[in-house]
Amino acid sequence: MKVAILQFPGSNCDWDAEHAVKDVLGVPAARIWHKSHLPSETEAVIVPGGFSFGDYLRCGAIARFSPIMNDLKSFAERGGQVLGICNGFQILCEAGLLPGALIRNDCLEFRCVNQKVKLENSNDRFNPEEIGGELILPIAHGEGNYRLKDQTLEELESNGQVLLRYLGNPNGSINDIAGIRNEAGNVYGMMPHPERAVETYHPSLDGLPILKAFLKPVLLNSSVEVSAL
Repeated sequence: MKVAILQFPGSNCDWDAEHAVKDVLGVPAARIWHKSHLPSETEAVIVPGGFSFGDYLRCGAIARFSPIMNDLKSFAERGGQVLGICNGFQILCEAGLLPGALIRNDCLEFRCVNQKVKLENSNDRFNPEEIGGELILPIAHGEGNYRLKDQTLEELESNGQVLLRYLGNPNGSINDIAGIRNEAGNVYGMMPHPERAVETYHPSLDGLPILKAFLKPVLLNSSVEVSAL
């Protein structure tokens, strides 16, 4: 099993994601340059945070045209596990792999804080019974204000596709939404950074169950054992 962590010009959380998956959880992972192809052995993909292409046009708007995104779309359509974190969430929305868009925080400030979030009953892996109801995860973004059309929002809510909600909204995101999944349940996006909450010196260890839940489907069919923590 191998976790591919996409690397764009301007990515700055790719190393953090690789460390969390490979060094902390003990799952094979590697950073893959955006002009490359997804390795054939890829079983899960993380699109990390950062400022892909400097966010010069719009967050994630240029990255969506990178060559590797064709492979990512095909991978997702085949049911492959995909997680977009912060800028990665923005990229997945821009690429049409997740609904909605992320715009400037309503406070017009870059927010970098340890944020309380509430986990929704999104599916059999992402639910309070498996992970816990309230989590503390770092956020660091200027464009985390999640928006989408009313009808699409109603569908998102009724289908149980909301993954995380803010407890104390830091950016004006509609319905306090901090993370979502696609209808099929294999593509996830979130603004909080679970990879920054995996060590004892981090704000919490609440990122560990998030990453384990994401990797669970592929780990069930793998000989890899997640490190005991």
